Amino acid sequence: MSDAKASVPAPRAAPLKPKTLRRSRYTRAEAEALFARLAAALPEPKSELEYVNPYTLLVAVALSAQATDAGVNKATRGLFAVADTPQKMVALGETRVRDFIKTIGLFNTKAKNVIALSKALVREHGGEVPANRAALEALPGVGRKTANVVLNVAFGEPTIAVDTHIFRIGNRLGLAPGRTPDEVEAVLEKVTPARFKHDAHHWLILHGRHVCKARRPLCEACVIYDLCKAPDRRPRPGH
Repeated sequence: MSDAKASVPAPRAAPLKPKTLRRSRYTRAEAEALFARLAAALPEPKSELEYVNPYTLLVAVALSAQATDAGVNKATRGLFAVADTPQKMVALGETRVRDFIKTIGLFNTKAKNVIALSKALVREHGGEVPANRAALEALPGVGRKTANVVLNVAFGEPTIAVDTHIFRIGNRLGLAPGRTPDEVEAVLEKVTPARFKHDAHHWLILHGRHVCKARRPLCEACVIYDLCKAPDRRPRPGH
């Protein structure tokens, strides 16, 4: 559940102008009903990544590019048992980090980034994870989506992190159509009712991962079926 890239991020482009954004297929009332349904089905959604503090959350999210949460969890259980602070991670060293995470994709680059971001945290933030978007995105291997996850999960901010699942179902359902993750995020920011914003990306990620699957959406198990505006919605008895 991380950014598709795993190298030091380039400076981001200027924010999109509102007129360039596509419109949601859902009215405010329809979006309210959709999120209310997801909330009723899962009142307390949580990240499926395992972590013990903001630092290990940051590392786990950074490692999850092109990898499953289950795969990341399997690799990080041993890693976090010996290095749950940036100081310990730096002392562990790139070679040992690589050995712990070699079962996940892009492990060579990710090991370098984990050490680089850990050194940056020690050098620039006293070993603490900053609750600041600009500071987070300045860290090696950390982009907007990873920063959004950390701000949301670790610091309780109502940010919406767009991963591959949210990008896909945002477009499939027409809830937040967009050509890029940033565009999907911007439309979600507009259409998601304030009371649902903190948990919105958790509900959408889990919905995309377990129900609204890419190859065969499980429409028969979908709690928002009657509200769904996806063109490829599968018919089911009674609808």
